[in-house]
Amino acid sequence: MIKKFVVLPVALAISLGAVLPMAPASAEPGGCLKYGAVGAVGGHLAHHGVLGAAGGCATGMVVRHRYRKQQRQDAAAYRAGQTNGAVTPDQPR
Repeated sequence: MIKKFVVLPVALAISLGAVLPMAPASAEPGGCLKYGAVGAVGGHLAHHGVLGAAGGCATGMVVRHRYRKQQRQDAAAYRAGQTNGAVTPDQPR
């Protein structure tokens, strides 16, 4: 009985993994929600939870904006053929 509940989901996951195409992993820095949650916890410890959450959210938006801006600049330089030693999309980091 237990084997049925363990083996069946594992077999299903393996078979779906073999059939479905794998998307490339993408990692971006956390935005408003992630940084806001960390800011809220930090603010809670200092008895300023809402202020910490607002500050964390603002920080998260700035960090993500800078990251995306750098990604756009790197892509434009790559398209223009001016990589200047930067890592190209097909090279491992």
